[in-house]
Amino acid sequence: MREADGMRVAVLGPVRAVTEDGKPIPIPGTRPRMLLGRLALAAGERVSSDALIDGLWGPTPADNAVNALHALVYRLRKLLGGAATLASEGAGYRLVVSARDVDAHRFEELAARGRRQLTAGAPREAVPLLGEALALWHGPAFADVVEAPYVGSAGARLEELRAVALEDRFEAELRLGRHAEILADLQAAAAEHPLRERLAALRMRALHAVGRRSEALAVYERVRDTLAEQLGVDPSADVREAHLAVLRGHVTRPAHPREPAPGWLPARLTTFVGRDEELAQLAGLLATSRLVTVVGPGGVGKTRLALEAAELHRTCRQGRLWHVPLAQVTGPDAVADAVLGALGASCGRPLGGGGGPAQPVDQVAELLGAGEAVLVLDNCEHLVGPVAEFAHALLELRPHLIILATSREPLEVMGETLCRLEPLDLPPDGATPSTVARSGAVRLFADRAAAVRPAFDVNESTAESVSEVVRRLDGLPLALELAAARLRSMSLDQVAERLDDRFRLLSAGNRAAQPRQRTLHAVIEWSWDLLTEPERALARRMSVFPARYGAATVEAVCADERTLPAREVVYVLASLVDKSIVRQDEDGYRMLETGCCRRATGRPSHVSAPCTR
Repeated sequence: MREADGMRVAVLGPVRAVTEDGKPIPIPGTRPRMLLGRLALAAGERVSSDALIDGLWGPTPADNAVNALHALVYRLRKLLGGAATLASEGAGYRLVVSARDVDAHRFEELAARGRRQLTAGAPREAVPLLGEALALWHGPAFADVVEAPYVGSAGARLEELRAVALEDRFEAELRLGRHAEILADLQAAAAEHPLRERLAALRMRALHAVGRRSEALAVYERVRDTLAEQLGVDPSADVREAHLAVLRGHVTRPAHPREPAPGWLPARLTTFVGRDEELAQLAGLLATSRLVTVVGPGGVGKTRLALEAAELHRTCRQGRLWHVPLAQVTGPDAVADAVLGALGASCGRPLGGGGGPAQPVDQVAELLGAGEAVLVLDNCEHLVGPVAEFAHALLELRPHLIILATSREPLEVMGETLCRLEPLDLPPDGATPSTVARSGAVRLFADRAAAVRPAFDVNESTAESVSEVVRRLDGLPLALELAAARLRSMSLDQVAERLDDRFRLLSAGNRAAQPRQRTLHAVIEWSWDLLTEPERALARRMSVFPARYGAATVEAVCADERTLPAREVVYVLASLVDKSIVRQDEDGYRMLETGCCRRATGRPSHVSAPCTR
């Protein structure tokens, strides 16, 4: 069911609903507003009937609580406009609005963005974000339904986030030198919250900065006495540091609570060529699915496509997108630690003290928070099992999280959507130079060739040789880039003539790349190492086929009674398709020439010969 058009819900103050143009939707009666507030907290997610009963009537409801809930839902549904706004889903109900249309969730998003800017040393960008977040408040949270049982914990949580956002705004203003402008508001907030030590420290620094040193020292004395009398504790390190700074006559920047690093993507060093349709497809999948896996053979450009799509996603602009490279992760227990590292948290596992969660996946969920976010889990093929378990658990914990994975085979998690990435399109036989130049494979080769030989162009004198190179390399982006790099020291014709010895020809790669992505040999060898023995046997034997072929042909030619019984061939063949070793379409199966290397004289030993039964 789609989200309701034009309705917004407010809980930061009295609970109310308004239309898109700001016209109030009357909600008479306390109980309907209680229900509206509880459903709004879930922001579009289903809330079970049991949870609603507990939230509205407490742990010991009356015997007729189920009927009372149904009647209450019916009443609120009529007030809001019917099932299009309040939907029944299983044994529960869902308010059909998005998180951005609930002021509490909008507040959390803005406050988190403001804090990330502050942590990143950008107070000028943090101030308007935090100001917009705080402006959403119009009184205590759930002000007119405070007797609802769920309000105690939910309201306290939101009030704490409000206090932290206010402290963040004060700190950002202080970093910008606006001590005098905010001092009155800072003193009022400190009077309202006498036990908040960060407020006290900020107030001391502001007073000292405007020349009121004695008042700053008096604040410390009062805070120390209040903490001792009411809580029996000494001032925190932040307060003590502020006091010491005043005594010494200088003010240092206050320490800030440690936060996850803002979302980031690695900067690209080359242009993105030839994947416009795939990029649009992947963007569409990210808009509708929570787990998307880009699947394809080694060297086809899965990582680059994923990064380009991620950069276009709205969470990237919000600093809520993280790239997690897994190529160097070697143990199945290290997936969560790699994500923790990308989030800027300690990778030690478990954390132990401090009251935080002990399980790594729970730590990741806590650091991500409840807002919309994207994790790009890159190069998962050697850890598909652990990544699948981690992704499934994390997606259950964080309903607004999207995971974009790249792998040579699917993760096989319920709800996973695949984006199968094929090699770049090749020029047709006998094409004119202008048609050749429009091919995706040729465009990539020409772009990379021009980087090492600026005068390179696809024209009547080069089109035929370029077509041969890209066809022989199956339009595989990594192979094309490695071949183009050879133009530093070879002519185009020399490159084309040496494709039978492609492993030697394409042995000079990017020294900064991962070892298994530096050369064509490394890519093929890594793919081979991920196969089982039956898969390797079938892949070797299938290299005898010059073109597409059917499953019956594969079974007839490649089966044997010892290693690969005929009844197993179809299952092993399907596994090779999943692992991107074999391609399948309506005409049958085939291996890429670059993969089987039938004519390669310098090929790896694992594909050194066709089937000899």
